[in-house]
Parts: sequence; structure tokens; C-alpha cells
Amino acid sequence: MSIGAGARRVRAYGGQFALLAVLTVLVTLLINGVPRVVNRLAEEGLREQLASSPAAQRDLIYTTKPLTAAANNTSLVSAQQRDLDRLQAEMPSQVRDLVEQRWYAADAVPGRLTGPDLKAKNLLVNLIMRTAPGVESAGTLVGGQWPKAGERGQPVQVALAEDVARKLNLRIGSSLNLAPLDRGSGRPASVTISGIFQPRDRRDGIWDGLPQTLQVEEPQGDGQPFVAVGVVDAAALDQQAATGWPVGFGWRYRLGVDGIDVRRVDQLVDGVRQMVRTASDSRPLVQGVDIPLGKFAASLAAAQTLLAVIGAGVLATLGGLVLLAAALAMRRRRQEFVLLRARGGAATSGARRSLVESLLVIPPAAALGWLLGALVPGPAGDAVPLGIVATVLLTLALPAATLFVPTGNTGRRDLVRLRPSARRATVEVFLLLLAALAVVLIRRRGLTLGELDPLLVSVPVLLAVAAAVLALRAYPWPLRLASRIAARTRGSVAFLGTARAGRSVAATPLVVVVLAFATAAFCTVVAAGVEASRDRAATRSVPADAVIRGDRMAPDTAAEFQRLPGVTDAVGVAYTSGQRILADTHGTDARLGATDVLLVDGPALARLVRESGVDLTVPDTLLDARRGDGPVPAVVSPAVAADLAHAGLDKSAVVTTQSLRYEFRVADTVETFPLAGPQDGRFVLLPWQALPELTNTPVPTSFLLAGDDLDVEALRRVGNDGQAQYQSAGTVTGGERPREVEVLTWAQARQQVGADGANGLLAFGFVAGAAGGAALGLFAIAFTVLAGARARGQVLSRLRTLGLSSRQWRGLLLVELAPLVGVSVLTGAVVGAALPLLLNPVLGLAAFTSGDPVRVAFEPGLVAGVVVLGAVALGLAVAVEALNNRRLRLGEVLRLGEES
Repeated sequence: MSIGAGARRVRAYGGQFALLAVLTVLVTLLINGVPRVVNRLAEEGLREQLASSPAAQRDLIYTTKPLTAAANNTSLVSAQQRDLDRLQAEMPSQVRDLVEQRWYAADAVPGRLTGPDLKAKNLLVNLIMRTAPGVESAGTLVGGQWPKAGERGQPVQVALAEDVARKLNLRIGSSLNLAPLDRGSGRPASVTISGIFQPRDRRDGIWDGLPQTLQVEEPQGDGQPFVAVGVVDAAALDQQAATGWPVGFGWRYRLGVDGIDVRRVDQLVDGVRQMVRTASDSRPLVQGVDIPLGKFAASLAAAQTLLAVIGAGVLATLGGLVLLAAALAMRRRRQEFVLLRARGGAATSGARRSLVESLLVIPPAAALGWLLGALVPGPAGDAVPLGIVATVLLTLALPAATLFVPTGNTGRRDLVRLRPSARRATVEVFLLLLAALAVVLIRRRGLTLGELDPLLVSVPVLLAVAAAVLALRAYPWPLRLASRIAARTRGSVAFLGTARAGRSVAATPLVVVVLAFATAAFCTVVAAGVEASRDRAATRSVPADAVIRGDRMAPDTAAEFQRLPGVTDAVGVAYTSGQRILADTHGTDARLGATDVLLVDGPALARLVRESGVDLTVPDTLLDARRGDGPVPAVVSPAVAADLAHAGLDKSAVVTTQSLRYEFRVADTVETFPLAGPQDGRFVLLPWQALPELTNTPVPTSFLLAGDDLDVEALRRVGNDGQAQYQSAGTVTGGERPREVEVLTWAQARQQVGADGANGLLAFGFVAGAAGGAALGLFAIAFTVLAGARARGQVLSRLRTLGLSSRQWRGLLLVELAPLVGVSVLTGAVVGAALPLLLNPVLGLAAFTSGDPVRVAFEPGLVAGVVVLGAVALGLAVAVEALNNRRLRLGEVLRLGEES
């Protein structure tokens, strides 16, 4: 039991202890290193997501209602500015530490601006006077000077952004009048343009206040004014406030992205929401940062839950490999421990000897792996308890294996049929029941995403063990039948190979192989399911290569689109939201709630879908409908169908779109349809080609395009021209100015769906899990082969002495090892493919697909992967066996004293 004797034994069996040390280093490296990689990828994703978010989703904005100056001649603007420090000091620490920039601004209420220069262009303008410290350093004067406070009664000096002045036909020296919009809101004032400036950097956050300083806010409809912001001196704004002109104040704080700790995202979100709750009514807080942070936290929690499942499979596989390595080492030293017992040693003397050896190897190897894991860049995770537990278990693996080393004469175990003992059968039945119970409990109970749930991480391991037990009990039976058939044929290779495979005693390591391949298959199937669900989510918003959404467009816009390079087809659709369903053509309201209406040409859409290659099935009702007498056959959502059936209107109802009424009947129902509103919405799809001819005809509001290398700017230009053409034709019923069309390609929509902050983390988990599981599976195959190598070597040595050729020897190896390898790979693939089906409801995978449910299904590529992996595994098994037999020198394994 001395340290010196233990060190000599470690040196004597250096190869076996080196293998255990390498596995230990790998385990602790993963325990300490993987959380760092996970945290680093999560931080990078969060920073990218926040950096790409609009300014409104990164700013905390305090505002006040418009105030007037007190009669004590104090500066209202300066008094409110002092709160910039106080408000930040009152923030929770987790929020206050992240404030990167801050701004203060004071805005007078809008007033009507009039003057000769505006009248020359017939412009209706409202002006907001704003003072904001730092504007002069953030802008560069193009002409004139920055505003200064003049004497009472002098015109208020105002500086405008260059784009604002040009659009409003104003210049330096323009004299204007500013009148309050409401009576009693101050006295009219004279205004003069003192300067025109340009921003030094348009991305500077000082320009992000609303309304924006650098551009004019367009009118929302006919007869509505432009809204512009002019910069004034703080003292001038105080003078206006003293005349009764109300002034509102705003304090804006922008959160930085560099100081965010992904491990405390939930605390940050709670801190922001606490600020909203505690803000006073007179100074409310407006913020949007909790939206991207909350979305990221949800996706991060789902990713961490998924990584926990993958990590459990990988660590359980490594633990199994350690046990296999320990058992293989102790089996090689069986005679040593038998002799130790024969000389009067206690039953635990071998275990104590192995414990000394393990203490000399495992803890130093674990410390080395931990230090290597600490070198991985990224914030450390809370992995110390798990590392300590893993080190203790790894240290005890070798003594535990020593206790189970057989001390009696085992005989020729390869020539007898071993029946499982009652104890082993009981344990196997218990494992099967436990695995089934775990699956039922996890599906009924659910889980909290982001937390390490012991039940969740144990389910994959239990299912893999249960499947391996079933495979161990089932696969020898067909092999024995094949052996009986081979016994009636010529040649000995098939008979001997199937007979030995059916009686194999080295099949216990099959559990580790199944677990490893199940982890790899699980990652592959879930990754394919997430990608397919993201494709469906993108197709739901863009069911073509591109979609152009806008107001009503001229019908011949489709021809203009088709003239563009790369466009092969264009189909118009008409969408109207919030329409009431009518009971008859006279306009009787059916009181069934608002419904969206979509007009689409079914055959044209089917043609475009084929050309685009998107995964969309056009309902037969839309394809087969033809113009005729009676109601138009329609496809409706289940909610609308239920309401119509309850009201007795499923055979005849009327819906309005673009002021045109169409009678329809329910011909089919679908849960969702692209462009037809939200997933759980209410919609009616009418086949455009079957609509009756009326006095007027509907016009497209959107266009679906098929083509390659589409020019987004050209598509936007044609769409805007189509809107302008329809408006100039004099058929526009509304008075609002058409807004610019929205152009979205399928590739852009797909990128948006997969651009979640945790996407990089998810990809890492899938790649690492699939590659690691496959590699560890192959490693476990090598252990499985080595576990029975000595017995096979003795048999092959005897057969070689009886005349077995080298070619027959290789064939015998293939026949014996192929069933074991094939069963292990196939069982692992089946378990890995079944795990997503069982765990999908509780994994929260919809967080990675913009809320679209992830439907995990059979993946055809998995079959090819299983075949390739099986071939590689079989080749590795034969190679390991051949190398081991060459090292053992088959001619010398039948020595005196060996089992025979």
C-alpha cells in the first residue's frame, strides 16, 4: 500500500494508466472549458443583437409633461438638466453600470410656423424648438452661426439641419412667425434662421430624439403639416417658457453592449422593469430594452436546456469509457489480484491497492484538464462542484472495477451460453421501467428552461441504456438462427463467425456505444428540425423569392416587375385586414368579428411556388375554383369556419374587400397561410380567378416574385411607381399618401429568423454534440473490440493451427464484428431519432424559430449517415483487432498456464 510501490505499478502498466489519465483530462477539460465557450458565444450573440437593434430598444427615456416657468426668474432648463445625474444614480446597479451615453433635451410644444419662404412652396409646418447640450460639438455649421439668446422682444434664433432647411425652403436669415396651436399656450414669437448645420456623425445618439432633429416628419395625410425640429439656445427657451410657452423635458440613457454579462441578463431585465414600476407618473420611463433582452434570455434558456441534454450524453459517454478502460485494465491484471487473495489478502486489498494507484494518476490529470479548460477564452461558469464530483467518481472508478474482477476459474466463456442471473434480469427490467417513467414524468411535468433539471439530463442516458439492454437481449437470437443455417453450408467462416457473435461476452460495452451514437443522432435530428422550421417560418412571411408589400398598386405593375433582370414571374395578391363578415349582400352584419381577406390567383400562385422552389402547398380549392354562378368557394381559418357554421352561414356569407362585396361559401380550412395574418388569426382566402365581374375590380396590394439575383432597389422603385401610377389614375379612395413599399426577399426573411442572438451557441452545441458523439462512439467501438480481443486471439490462434488462411481469418473477423457494430450504430441512431420526438414539447425549440413550432420528423439524411458511420466503425473495429492480434502474436497466446 506504499506510495513507492504504487508508483512502480503505475509505471509498469503505463499504457493503461495513460489512457485513464487522458480520459480524465478530457472530462475535466469539458466541464471547465465548455461553459466558458458557451458564455463567450452567448455574450457575442447578445452584443450583436443589441448592436443591431434600433436606438429605441437600447435607450431608457424619462419624460415630463409640458411645464411652464415659475415666476421666480429661475432657469427652468438648467434646473431640469441637473436631474441627469440624479436619475442615473437612482438606477439599480446592474442597469447603472451599463449606461454608456446619456443626453438631455428640452422641447417646446409644437407651434405653427409661417412665413414668406414657406408660403412660396405652400408648405404647412409645425416647429418644435429644442435645446440639447452637446449639439454644437456634434454638428458642423454649413452657414451662419449657432443660436444665441437675444434681448426680450428680439426674434428667437433657430438653427436647422441642412436637409430640413432644404426641404422647407428655408435659408439663413429667413424671418418666420411661430404661433401656439392651442389658445393659452404662450404668446406668438418671431423666429429667424441663424444657422444651418450638418451632423458630424449621423449615428451619434444625440440625433435619435423624437421627433428627429435631422429630418422632417412627413405629413400623415392630406391637410396635415410637416413637423420639424429647430435648435435654440437654452436661455431663449427659458424666455419662451416665461411667456407661458410649455416646455417638456427628456433624459435619455443608452445602454452599452460591451459591459453586459450574459450570466446576469435576467437580473438586468428585472432591474429595467423595476425602474418602470417605480417611475413617477409625472416623470414616466419609456424603454424597449427589455424586449430584445427578454427575447434573448428566452432563446438562451432554451439553448442552455438543449446543451444540458447534449452535455449529459457526452459526459455519460466519457464516464462509460472510463469504466470500460478501468475494467479492461483490471481484467488484464486479474491474475495479480487472484494471487493477492490466495496469499491471504482481504477482499478489499486489491481495491485499496488500486485506490493508491488511482490517486497517483487521476487527481493530477483532473487538475491538468481543469487548467487547460481555464485557458479557454470566456467567462467562467459555475462548474467547480461538478468538477469536484467528477474527479471523485473518476478516482473511484479503478477501485470499483477491481472489486468486480472475477477471482475464480472462468473457464471457456466463449463456448457456453450464458443465461442472465435473476439479479441481472431484475436490474434490466428496473432500468426499462425507470426509463419509461422518466419520459412520462418529463412530458407531464415539463421543465423550467435554462435550469439544470436532473430529470431532463437523465432521460437520454436512461433511454440509451434501456435500448442497449433490449439490443443485448434481442440481437443474439437472429445470429443463432443464422449460425444454424450457416452450419448446413460449405465453409467454416460464416458458421464460426455467427456462432461467436451470438455468444459474445464482450457486448456489455454496447451501452456506451449506443449512448455516444444516440447523442450524435439527437443533435443531427434536432438541427435538421430547427432548420426546416426556420424555412417554414420564412416561407410563411415570404412564400416566393421576394415579396413587395405596399398600398394599392396598378395591375400592370406585374409586367413592370417581369421586365427587371432576374425576375421570372410576378403574381399580385390583395390583402385587406379587419373586415366584417356580412350575412347577405345588403350589408347585414353577421357579428362574427373582424376577419382578414386575401385574394390570390391559385393557379398563378402554384406556378410561382414551383419556380421559386419554396415549400408551400396551395389548397386545391384555390387551384380548381372557376368563375360561375353562386358563392365563391373559399378557404378559411378554423376559427372563421367554426363561427360561420355556428351562425349557419357556412354555405353563404359575404365579405368586403376594397369596397367590393363578394359572396362566398366555406370549401376548405387551413391553419395558416402566408400573407394571411398571424398564425392564430382569422382569415378568408378567395380565389381571384373565380371572383364574379363587378363594376370595379380589386387591385393588388402586394406582389410575389420568382427569380434569381434580384435587385432590391429596383424592386422598390417599381413598387413605388406602381403605387404612384394607381394614385395618379384617380381611383384612390383614401386620402392618405402612399408609403414606400416594403421589399423582403426569402433569403432576408430566412436570415432574420435565424439571426437570434443564441444562434451561434446553438450551432456550437449541434456541431460539438454530433462530432463528439460520433468520435466517442468510434472510440467506444475500439474498447468493445479490445474487451474481447484476448478470447478472440486464442480462438483465431487455434484455428490458424488447424489451417485457417489469412483471408478466412479476416472474413471471420468481419462476420463476428459486423453484427455488434451494426446493432450498436443502428440502436444509437434509433434512440437519437426518438429522443427529439419524446422531448420536443419540453425543450422550448420555438425560441429559435421566431415562435414557429419545431416539428421533428424522420430525417432521410440520417440513414445515409448511419450507413457511413457503420462502415467506418466496422473498418475501425477490424483495424483495431488486427493491430491487437499483431501485438499479441497469435502464435504465442496458447502458452502454458493460459486458459484452454
